[in-house]
Amino acid sequence: MISIGEASKILGVTPKTIRIWESQGKIKAERTPNGHRRYNRDEIVRLSSFNGKIRKDDELAKKRTIAYARVSSHDQKEDLKQQVQLLETFCVANGWTSTIIQDLGSGLNYDKRGLKNLIKEICAGNVDRLVLTHKDRLLRFGSEIVFSLCENYGTEVVILNKGETPATFEEELVSDILDMITVFSARLYGTRSHKNKIVIKKLKDAAEAISS
Repeated sequence: MISIGEASKILGVTPKTIRIWESQGKIKAERTPNGHRRYNRDEIVRLSSFNGKIRKDDELAKKRTIAYARVSSHDQKEDLKQQVQLLETFCVANGWTSTIIQDLGSGLNYDKRGLKNLIKEICAGNVDRLVLTHKDRLLRFGSEIVFSLCENYGTEVVILNKGETPATFEEELVSDILDMITVFSARLYGTRSHKNKIVIKKLKDAAEAISS
C-alpha cells in the first residue's frame, strides 16, 4: 500500500485529481487508523504510465488520453503549472484518465524529450486523444504534422482554446526568433566570436523593441 503522494507521482497527476477520481469511484482507497489514504500499488501502476512509456499489458492503459503542456523558458514555470492544472481539470470533468506530458523549450525545437515521447506513443497506437490548451503549445510551426499523425493513428485532438493565443505569445515568439539567431550566428562566426556577440546583441535589442 502506498500514500497519496506516491500514487500521484506514479500517475503523473496532483493529489487533488486522485481525490476526485476516488469520489467518482475510479480509484479505491483504504484508510489508516489515523485517517490517511492508502492505495494498492499494483492497481495504481496499471492505471499509470511507467518511466514515460504507456503500459500495454492492461486494458485500461491500451488507449490513453495524453495532455501536453509546454513553455519556452524557466521564468514561465508558473504558466506551465497553470496549463497543467487546466488540462487536469478539463480531463477529469470529461471522465478521462489522463497522463500529463510537460516540456520546457522553444516551440521551434523538435528535439524536446516530451514531444518525442508523445509522437512515439501516438505512432504506437497508444493514444486515444491528445489534449492541448492551445495549438502553439505543441509546436510554433509544424504542429499540423503531428495532427496528421494523430489522424492516421486514430488519435482525437482536443484544443481547449482554438480561437485564442496564449498571453505570452509575443514574448515566446521573440524568444524563438532569438534561438534561431543564436544558432545561425554561432555557425557563421563561432560561439565565442566577438562579432557573433555583437550580432546577437543588436538583433536581440531589435527583437525586444518590436515586442514592446
